[in-house]
Amino acid sequence: MATNEDVEKTVLSLSSEGAATLTHDMEQQPTADDATDPKDDIDVKDPDIVDWEGEDDPENPLNWPLSKKLPQMFVVSFITMLSPFASTMSASATPLIMEHFHSTNEILGSFVTSIYILGYAFGPLVWGPLSELYGRQHVYNASNFLFLVFSIACAVANNMGALVVFRFLAGFAASCPITISSGTVADLYSLEKRGKGMSAVMLGPLFGPTVGPIAAGYLAEAKGWRWTFWLITILAGAASFLGLLLNRETYAYTILKRKTMRLQKETGNTALRSKLDTGKTPKQLFQVAMIRPIKMLIFSPPVLLMSIVMAAVYGYLYLLLTTFPRVFGEQYSFSQRGISLIYLGTGIGTCIGLLFSGAVLDRVALKLKERNGGIHKPEYRLPAMILGMILIPIGLFLYGWTAEKRVHWIAPLIGTGFLGGGMIVMFMPSLTYLIDMYTIYAASVSAASTVLRSLVGALLPLAGPPMYDALGIGWGNSLLGFIATACIPVPIAFWIFGERIR
Repeated sequence: MATNEDVEKTVLSLSSEGAATLTHDMEQQPTADDATDPKDDIDVKDPDIVDWEGEDDPENPLNWPLSKKLPQMFVVSFITMLSPFASTMSASATPLIMEHFHSTNEILGSFVTSIYILGYAFGPLVWGPLSELYGRQHVYNASNFLFLVFSIACAVANNMGALVVFRFLAGFAASCPITISSGTVADLYSLEKRGKGMSAVMLGPLFGPTVGPIAAGYLAEAKGWRWTFWLITILAGAASFLGLLLNRETYAYTILKRKTMRLQKETGNTALRSKLDTGKTPKQLFQVAMIRPIKMLIFSPPVLLMSIVMAAVYGYLYLLLTTFPRVFGEQYSFSQRGISLIYLGTGIGTCIGLLFSGAVLDRVALKLKERNGGIHKPEYRLPAMILGMILIPIGLFLYGWTAEKRVHWIAPLIGTGFLGGGMIVMFMPSLTYLIDMYTIYAASVSAASTVLRSLVGALLPLAGPPMYDALGIGWGNSLLGFIATACIPVPIAFWIFGERIR
């Protein structure tokens, strides 16, 4: 009979083996620091190693002038906002879509929106590895083109089945900027300035879903549901053009690889190799990169727990959006256009949270770094996250019970504002925390968290109607609020024990 001590030893052994496997995987490619480390005497003396030309090399994206970084961040932020904007565009048009295709199935109607988010769950497992193998630039441009094609297909779909399939494929393509934009930020910004860069790309995933229904509510009523997809198509075309015009390669591995190939051609020296070259074939590198996000989820406690928390909150956002027609249409007798404006509550809260996070995240981390003798720790990103985790249940309780008791409509609207602000104040520090831990694999760690939160974001809204039918708006939101409250200790635990765990 195994004792408790034997069981504990077995569990610890399995955990250690998994962590060792993950660590070995992390070592399959050199880190970004390896490309600039002057202490590596062997590589510095080797004339066949291609590296940056010193710490101030202008080819290094970290040293790019602001005039070169800003256009890159503009186009990345634009396509990162367009992707989730398109996710909820169909929400306001769903009644018209159902009427057009003669369907009364509420679950199928919700699925038109949810299937797009389900595409987010599969896309990162492809886009993340591809970006770490071939660089960001070509992957962005390829995904923009595919998103444009599948958006056109949605606009001309002649049956519900085709629309659902094309929505999934559009979500698959649109998951690319959500997945690798954080990698672009890590490429362009040093640790001390990374929070401000993250504020630009994090606005899209949380603000976009609140703006989409507003535009769709007016457009679908005036021009028909197909025009919601034609609008997405027009914006996707603009994103593709801007991407081709402004996108530049930012990934150090790819830039040094291109530099090596150029020097080989110029000098005729085929022995030249990049500092970041592991000697593995593209197939081997892709296989390693393909399973890296899954390994991170399984064997890295910070990645797993942070991803679970982000997934829950992300699911709350999409679940909450499905309640607006019920609450403001049935209980407050708002028109369809009036309901679409209610989404502004979450959007305004998100903008306020973004301004707060952008101003505080780097500043707090820098002060804590100075107190620690100039040594940065990823955990220095977490104090702001704790505040966000507190605001989320406040918003859920306020929205649920003021709507349940039919208090003036401004009260539940304020509750959605608290939720929107809390979400971005939670999201930005948590994702930046993970990127600080796995900087060179920022796309992979972002893919890991995106996969989990997209699954929850796609499936949780499907459970919304039955839950609210059974519990009502008050207790239904309270259930979500209790779960959110139970998650508050997660960032506190990592603040205290994070350094020992990672």
